[in-house]
Amino acid sequence: MVENPDSKDDSVKAFDFLINVLKIHEQNLDKSIGELATVAKQVENTKKGLKVKVEEVDEKINNLQKEVTNLIGSLLNSPKKNLPASLKEQEPQVQGAPAVSPTVVQGEPSVILRCKQWADFQVLAMHAQMLFFRYKETAKVFQVDALRGSQLIIYEGAPNFSIILKKWLSLQLDIAEQNIMEGSLDNSNF
Repeated sequence: MVENPDSKDDSVKAFDFLINVLKIHEQNLDKSIGELATVAKQVENTKKGLKVKVEEVDEKINNLQKEVTNLIGSLLNSPKKNLPASLKEQEPQVQGAPAVSPTVVQGEPSVILRCKQWADFQVLAMHAQMLFFRYKETAKVFQVDALRGSQLIIYEGAPNFSIILKKWLSLQLDIAEQNIMEGSLDNSNF
């Protein structure tokens, strides 16, 4: 069998062509890997920069919260006579308003107590620094939250409107509560 020299040259040319194509693809792949590495470094630097900025913002927020807490504490503890005249005029005239303890604002409560019985809530919430209440109309539920030291005391239950209305009527009409009864007068016997 005699080999054709032209076919040998064609085979060498085909291999050369394949090797050249592979070299071009290798160069393109190296270039793409280099660009990808550059992009990865940029993303990492951006990520580090954002992390630093977030930490700076967190630190500023914490400092601002501390300053506000200190300001509230100093305002609550400062005598009213030291207030500028312009602030004295704006100050609401409330008699017997309790002073809010600065400990209420200094941090989150360490204990949260949820009471199912109103009597338990009354005992635990006695002399609380602050009290928050609301009536959830859709659920017909009355909620009271009390802050007492490091405790958050919560009561949630059905409201007793008769007690509330009796107290309100007593205050509005200057009548002793024991003289106010729930019900109505039937005038058919008169």
